Amino acid sequence: MLPHTARPLAQSGPIADNDVMNCIALAGGVGGAKLADGLARATDADSLTVIVNTGDDFDLYGLHISPDLDTVMYTLAGMANPETGWGIAGDTWHNFEMLDKYGVAPWFRLGDRDLATHLLRTKMLADGQPLSVVTRELCRRLNVAPRVMPMSDDPVRTVIATEQGLLPFQEYFVRHGWQPVAHAITFEGCDEAEAAPGMLRAIETADTIVICPSNPYLSIDPILSLRGVRDVLLNATAPIIAVTPIIAGEAVKGPAAKLMRELGLEPSAVEVARHYADFVNGFVLDTRDAGLASQIEAMGIGVLITDTLMTTPDDRARLACDVIGFADRLQPEKLGGCKLRQPGA
Repeated sequence: MLPHTARPLAQSGPIADNDVMNCIALAGGVGGAKLADGLARATDADSLTVIVNTGDDFDLYGLHISPDLDTVMYTLAGMANPETGWGIAGDTWHNFEMLDKYGVAPWFRLGDRDLATHLLRTKMLADGQPLSVVTRELCRRLNVAPRVMPMSDDPVRTVIATEQGLLPFQEYFVRHGWQPVAHAITFEGCDEAEAAPGMLRAIETADTIVICPSNPYLSIDPILSLRGVRDVLLNATAPIIAVTPIIAGEAVKGPAAKLMRELGLEPSAVEVARHYADFVNGFVLDTRDAGLASQIEAMGIGVLITDTLMTTPDDRARLACDVIGFADRLQPEKLGGCKLRQPGA
């Protein structure tokens, strides 16, 4: 039996058999992109909206770079580099080899095909189009079926307070390889920024909300920092499921575990669950951490134990189906269901 949830679910009427489940995913980076791809593979891709962190955005050589948006977009388009999880498969780097000849020694590299995305995005933004419209158009041209939405059209920038001073996210993450010891994280501009048009309404009307296994502090918290987002999550009628980015005390990818230690937190799935405890109903725990389930259940959060590693596209779809099925069990009135596609479909 699932325990009572930390955020009681509001009662709602049943969904008709011909209705399509409306799924919202909050994501950032490779882990988020993988689960978003799994959700698109396992359910109706047209009914999926992926809200993406833009706290990592920055300008380079006059170009507007949106790393998390691009990672999600390329992954959903089937173009992502399978070795890194980011960038475009088979891309080349001739433009930065030429910059090397000029003695620039760039610390942030853009592939030749990837460069076209940044050129087009920058031009469209300069023409007065908001980032949400630009993102929608780029996804349309790449035949991405899910709706990919930046968290805001307004600039919000993640800044890390470190032993080396204040570092903008990309300098901390890429230039310094996330090695400086972090003391605090701030999101510049979040007090003035508005959630992207339609974002709060999408969360309000969702049937299932998934917090992807992205870094809670660097990828999900920028989204949560926007005005109105926490309130709409606290009042959501849909079950909210968070998937752990931490397995056996270590991050699947990136600096999450290191960052948690530096901020005085235990790097564990339990601490991640505690971070989301005020609004989540369910938490997906990896089988390797099955022994931690009782600690999370003690917070009033339902727990699903499954294999959360996503090595292959089929792994992504399997995990996504597990998550959707878990959400259905938490709120049986919601009849979304999961139509898992056959491998290779």
